[in-house]
Amino acid sequence: MPDRIIAFVMAGGQGSRLQPLTSARSKPSVPFGSRYRIVDFVLSNLINSQIRTIYLLVQYKSQSLIEHVRKAWTISPLLQDQFVSVVPPQMRIGESWFQGTADAVHQNINLIEEQFPDYVVVFGADHIYRMDISQMLRFHKEREADVSIAALPVPIDEARGFGVIAAEPDGRIEAFQEKPAHPSPMPDRPDRAYASMGNYIFSTRVLLDALHDAKQAGETDFGQHVLPRLLEGGKRLFAYDFATNVIPGIKPHEEPVYWRDVGSIDAYFNAHKDVLGAEPVFDAFNPEWPIYSSSYQGPVARVLGSRIENSLLGAAAVIHENATLKDCIIRRETVIEPDVELDECIVMDYVRIGRGSRLRRCIIDRHNNIEPGTVIGYDSIADSRLYPISPGGVTVIPAGPPNYYARGSVGTSRGYSEA
Repeated sequence: MPDRIIAFVMAGGQGSRLQPLTSARSKPSVPFGSRYRIVDFVLSNLINSQIRTIYLLVQYKSQSLIEHVRKAWTISPLLQDQFVSVVPPQMRIGESWFQGTADAVHQNINLIEEQFPDYVVVFGADHIYRMDISQMLRFHKEREADVSIAALPVPIDEARGFGVIAAEPDGRIEAFQEKPAHPSPMPDRPDRAYASMGNYIFSTRVLLDALHDAKQAGETDFGQHVLPRLLEGGKRLFAYDFATNVIPGIKPHEEPVYWRDVGSIDAYFNAHKDVLGAEPVFDAFNPEWPIYSSSYQGPVARVLGSRIENSLLGAAAVIHENATLKDCIIRRETVIEPDVELDECIVMDYVRIGRGSRLRRCIIDRHNNIEPGTVIGYDSIADSRLYPISPGGVTVIPAGPPNYYARGSVGTSRGYSEA
């Protein structure tokens, strides 16, 4: 019999460092690239890894994410154990919202008891990466582990900003170190340390017992409470080296083990550079390991005599005459009027940029109507009076009124889809 596996995806993150992009949506719901949302990456990894019983635990500002999952992540209803189910706080065993990662799973312990799988996968929804989780599961089973933790090798000097795992050569964990001044190096690489990725595989019985003990002790978080307690109690905890994970279809020019935390505006902006170019560091086109997202039913983009260099265009975008785009991400149903100049800009859905505007190093959130002749990104002092500017000099134009839709891109006033 094949192993029975269920997954909990932690998708309740507030994303406070991504403000104002998270002013009306949770971090996993923030758009990424020309057609995705951040949550699509972990869900695609699970689906591609044949893990298809998935509970998405949501909390803060979740409606946008709920709508996206409803429209984009319906698996065949004929297969009862294959689904992505959104689970908000239900307060079945108390009156509080999720207080931490362990508490979120404990509040939904009935889902584990009803399914009673062999293994429970607990992953975050906040990162851009590809991962074959079946390889991590194989590692877990070969070592007869109680818990396996995905670990990212990082330069030893950078490890001071992470939760570090000290491990033996076979991966067995010796200690956890929270942002240590002197991180323990990897056993075979003294210039690197294991940083916890916050992705776990639990053997089910161990998880149920640990959640019960954590509840009794008033503990709420896996990383801070549950895992250290299990280690102290002699359980078999192992670090899975993410650098050993092999994804089919990766091209020679790509970073073979790609993982980005897009938790700040600058990190989010810089990660978009990785999907651009003739040889992108992270190429979203990989038929052997696809990234799934919404099944948008609108038309393709239209370009009406413009200069476009190293840019991605979303569906139903319209680029008018004499516009110049360089190093840009343009999402769907966006209208770029004539004589517009965009340099290193991320333009989200349903935006219209008026004639003659010049924008540089900007993120323009949804439903904006940029007036003709607008100039942003050339005078930081003037821009800062109107918009947030990141430490790296990225200007963010917050989302416009939700009832505004970019007219003229697809010949309708509302467009095709909100997902």
